[in-house]
Amino acid sequence: MSELTLTDGNFKAEVLQSKTPVLVDFWAEWCGPCRMVAPVVEKIAKDYSGKLKVGKINVDDNSEVPAQFGVQSIPTLILFKDGQEANRIIGFQPEQKLKGVIDKIL
Repeated sequence: MSELTLTDGNFKAEVLQSKTPVLVDFWAEWCGPCRMVAPVVEKIAKDYSGKLKVGKINVDDNSEVPAQFGVQSIPTLILFKDGQEANRIIGFQPEQKLKGVIDKIL
């Protein structure tokens, strides 16, 4: 499964109302660490296909959702389960650390 493009408009339906856990990557085009974590997030989307939805929301194009969840620095990865925040990771993290966090929630 590929990554979803999330927006202020589709966030509620795709993330908060999802029956499947969702990993959301809050990012921006100009953010160096965001570009570093992007391939890791893409790999997680493939490795957890069917068990986890993965979406990206550009904080420059969408301001409501990042404000709602208090995202103040990027990259921020938030794992949602049953429409609630289950875990938050700020900054670049290696793949194994992210997978460890995801495995605990799944």
